Amino acid sequence: MYIIKVGGGDTINVEGIVRDLANLDGPVVVVLGANAVRDDIAVRLGTPKKTLTSVSGYESVFSDEQAMDAIMMAYAGLRCSRFVELCQQNNVNAVGLSGIDGRAVQGQRNRGIRVREGGKTLIKRDFSGKPKSVNAPLFRLLMDNGYVPVLTIPIIDENGHAINSENDDIVNVLQQALAAEHIVQLIEAPGFLDDKDDPTSLVPALSRGEIERREQQVEGRMKRKMLALRRLFESGASRVTIGDGRTETPISDALAGKGTIIQ
Repeated sequence: MYIIKVGGGDTINVEGIVRDLANLDGPVVVVLGANAVRDDIAVRLGTPKKTLTSVSGYESVFSDEQAMDAIMMAYAGLRCSRFVELCQQNNVNAVGLSGIDGRAVQGQRNRGIRVREGGKTLIKRDFSGKPKSVNAPLFRLLMDNGYVPVLTIPIIDENGHAINSENDDIVNVLQQALAAEHIVQLIEAPGFLDDKDDPTSLVPALSRGEIERREQQVEGRMKRKMLALRRLFESGASRVTIGDGRTETPISDALAGKGTIIQ
């Protein structure tokens, strides 16, 4: 079984990814990003994205009610529907799900994010949280009957409210429940880069032990991604490939060893 995490940048080759899905042997779950679409919709709505950096240095999107509207429109709406449409055109019988559908992803809402503003420590509360479990019987039912689940945020909290969450964390709970043999993360870069501004600085392989050290070296979104990778292996993952989602055949390239292999 495969978990394919598709980045949400506007240069990701969605068509190439879907063509590869059509030739993939074995059950698969797609976790679909849509940050570029969300940002565009948020600007059109007159509510551009806001980000917060916690006191521990992790960056996240501030998800108030207006941001949640943009998230639902972008992820569960436009991006997921277009991706499923493209799958159907390529004989991939995909089913689009957000985490709130059938409680596909059960989460817990954050009590607040501690941030520093104006020399003070403040608690910012919003509609965001951590995934805690997935509806494994639902995913198995779909995959056992030949469907490809395409999963997006939002997820659902303990009181039935839609909340934002990180796709990296969602992949983690999926792995815990479904035990995928291979996880592929497709991004807008050749793989993990030693220098994020130098596309030639690809790191072809990382050990699990090196992830924690790298986490201490990076900042912002990449710091959160390193944390998620560390937790992914703590949850039982055996192999993760970070591949270039912009190539002609992104999944095939990643499975052939192109990108960064972590094991």
